[in-house]
Amino acid sequence: MEREPAGRVAVVTGGGRGIGRAIGERLARCGAQVVAAARSNAELAETRRGIEAAGGKCHVRVTDVADAGQVAALVEETVARFQRLDVLVNCAGVAPLAPIEALDPATFRGLQAVNVDAVYLACRAAWPIMKQQGGGVIVNLSSVASADPFPGFTAYGASKAWINAWTRGLADEGRTCGIRVYAVAPGAVETRMLREVFPDFPAARTLQPSDVADMVYALTRPECRYATGQTIFVRA
Repeated sequence: MEREPAGRVAVVTGGGRGIGRAIGERLARCGAQVVAAARSNAELAETRRGIEAAGGKCHVRVTDVADAGQVAALVEETVARFQRLDVLVNCAGVAPLAPIEALDPATFRGLQAVNVDAVYLACRAAWPIMKQQGGGVIVNLSSVASADPFPGFTAYGASKAWINAWTRGLADEGRTCGIRVYAVAPGAVETRMLREVFPDFPAARTLQPSDVADMVYALTRPECRYATGQTIFVRA
């Protein structure tokens, strides 16, 4: 297994389970020091146990990614502990299924807070650190729904379309300071979130969280430096 550059540090939001946990495990397996953030202390503890049992290194921090102060504290604590931040993966997300007449304002605002605001907050907090150290990589989790939302997923798809545009613009800002930015847009992934919304979705048409993690990891590699700004669609 190829190794990361010595001392590489990665923050993964939504790292308590599902895709975020798989991304943390993938990065840690290749030698990165992982800082996993999520709202559930119990889930984060399980992530840490799994990574450390496999010989990786993991620090965890309970974080509400929609809270600007908590996101800033996550980045500040990471830099204070490890003196750098090389990779930021914005994986935390929510996916309410509701047609427009059933999409109440509170649900819509909650979706925006996690899928849009939290990504802005994390990128803004990490940016000056990466800029000062001469580079870094940001990977934002999007969705195939960003290009083809279906009825009931309109708001979710729109939030992920914002991710794609945000990624393109931020990548242009980062070219002169060595910061690369990507989006990964998976189709259906075999996670608890998928089964809560679509319990009968055919298993044969789902990705595994590790499939998405492999793509995220690949984008952090130097070989993908000329693809910055791209949204990579991944389908089963």
